[in-house]
Amino acid sequence: MAKISAIICTHNRDNYLGAAIDSLLGQDFPGSFEVVVVDNASTDRTREVVEARYPSPNLKYVYEPVTGLSVARNTGAKAASAEILAYLDDDAVASSQWLRVLQEAFQSNEKLAIAGGKVTLIWPEGITPPKWLSPELSGNLGYYDLGDSVVYINQPGLTPRGLNYCIRRTFLEQIGGFDTNLGRVGKKLLSNEELHTTELAIKQGWQVAYLPEALVAHNVAPERVRPSWFIERGWWQGISECYREQLAGQAGLRQIRKGSDRMIRGVYKSLKNIADPAKRFDNFVYAYAQIGYLGAAIQGMISTK
Repeated sequence: MAKISAIICTHNRDNYLGAAIDSLLGQDFPGSFEVVVVDNASTDRTREVVEARYPSPNLKYVYEPVTGLSVARNTGAKAASAEILAYLDDDAVASSQWLRVLQEAFQSNEKLAIAGGKVTLIWPEGITPPKWLSPELSGNLGYYDLGDSVVYINQPGLTPRGLNYCIRRTFLEQIGGFDTNLGRVGKKLLSNEELHTTELAIKQGWQVAYLPEALVAHNVAPERVRPSWFIERGWWQGISECYREQLAGQAGLRQIRKGSDRMIRGVYKSLKNIADPAKRFDNFVYAYAQIGYLGAAIQGMISTK
């Protein structure tokens, strides 16, 4: 049996997928491991990209016809054989020590439920970070850096990024898998599934860790280097946050008050920082996210009547 299973959930990313798989097959790992690729209803050359890397004894292809990142992650967990499940995005590249660092952390700490590492960004050729992009908004592109030391996380908002996310199987089974009400589905940019899972781990007395040496680099797709993408992403982030709170039993009028207050605060800070393009846009996106949040909160109240 493999000591650790690396899982890539992919949907129509054949241009990036090969590099992601190769970064896993080339791991500096002292022991057995496997790579599970979950093809989530792709219509491109995904299967061909995987089959081009056969025969590799530790590479497995699984097809999942129901679209949804959380669905695909649960399918990957079922197909994997190891107790430790390491999720890598299909447009990311893992450092050579990635699996080793993760496996050693879980092996040495039986209370560790979730871990993830630092994420750097790979910018497309000819594109540099725009002036309107703040370090905080870079997180929407996957950027994640809590420093160069191990950090044990007690605030769910600091959760490791889903593109570099490792979880213990026994804990995942304990909570019934990734919640399929959260996580990206096609072009719906729902998120917060990792935040929700991390929140459950902390509440139940498990540990969550940031491991800086478990390094992954994430490709920035050219279409994401546009203000409109961040605005849409913010709107879906607001919806995701509302859903997460509803799952935690925090629905109701308090969400209306909270969303309204945050929207006003975001607009105020955006106007206050009008001379700073990064801070101005960051706060505008934050305010816009509250529209999605409030819409989902109102819809939730209506549907429960």
